[in-house]
Amino acid sequence: MLHDLRYGAGDLAEAVRASRRPRPRPVRRAVAVHSLPRHHWDKTVAHWAAEQERRARQRLRERVGTVLRLVNTPDGTLDLAAAEAVDVPPARHRHSGVWMA
Repeated sequence: MLHDLRYGAGDLAEAVRASRRPRPRPVRRAVAVHSLPRHHWDKTVAHWAAEQERRARQRLRERVGTVLRLVNTPDGTLDLAAAEAVDVPPARHRHSGVWMA
């Protein structure tokens, strides 16, 4: 159980009426945990994160390859306007995969 100090709307209004600072009330927080894979050193999260990272790298390589094919024309000139047509999102890092599990 966690305890936080929070202000309620009523507490703030009462403090304004009484011309004083608001007093926070302790709020008890409870969290229901349904699975503990990271707590028990289960490797499924690491495998899932590695798979997500691998897929992100594959998508990045594919889209950069598309940009290179569009930009590098056979006659040797660069078509920079064609590069704007391809959306290359930023690569997701392993940290995201682990924490989003």
